[in-house]
Amino acid sequence: MSAPDRSDAPEVVGDLSGLPDNLVDSRNLNSWGILGFMVIEGIGFALAAVVPLYLATQGAGWPPAGTPPPDIAFGLAFTLVLLASEWPNRRLAKQAEARDLPAMRRGMLLMTAIGLLLIGIRALELMHLNVRWYDSAYGSTIWLLMVLHTIHLVTDVGDTAVQLAWLYRGEVEDKQFGGAVDNCLYWDFVVLTWLPFYALAYWMPRFWGSGP
Repeated sequence: MSAPDRSDAPEVVGDLSGLPDNLVDSRNLNSWGILGFMVIEGIGFALAAVVPLYLATQGAGWPPAGTPPPDIAFGLAFTLVLLASEWPNRRLAKQAEARDLPAMRRGMLLMTAIGLLLIGIRALELMHLNVRWYDSAYGSTIWLLMVLHTIHLVTDVGDTAVQLAWLYRGEVEDKQFGGAVDNCLYWDFVVLTWLPFYALAYWMPRFWGSGP
């Protein structure tokens, strides 16, 4: 009896069983997914930023005559706190990469508290834009910028709070450490995208000038 033909058997070219299931640094595929997500959303932010630049050239002034620009105090406070949050955010990322669970819990708690503070300041900002979204094209544009960024802010703070709860109540594995690193990366995105929006919402109306 002849031996069975094994020509169709798969060829083993390497043993990958020793590779880790999850990575905590930039080699994690989730990190690349987050980067792709930020590119897509960044394009949306860029398109939104073009709106005031275009509309301001089509009317008599920006903002329209009789419409004061947004109050500067709350916008400045939000921006300063947001920029300051980058220090604990980057520190948290390093703690997660080092798999330092106690330090990461404290860092995640701090970032959640900062996020809630920023949401509170943002609520005050929305109350002092000095224009309603339906008043004019200017009003609609200012509210577009603010609400678009607020959605991302609230989403990231919610994600941070959920991860914080998991760190205290769930089994912490490498994927939780990796998730914390990815969340820190997305917070960078929230910070950076606000800067041009801040200039467009608060400073462009002051330098462009109102109509007659």
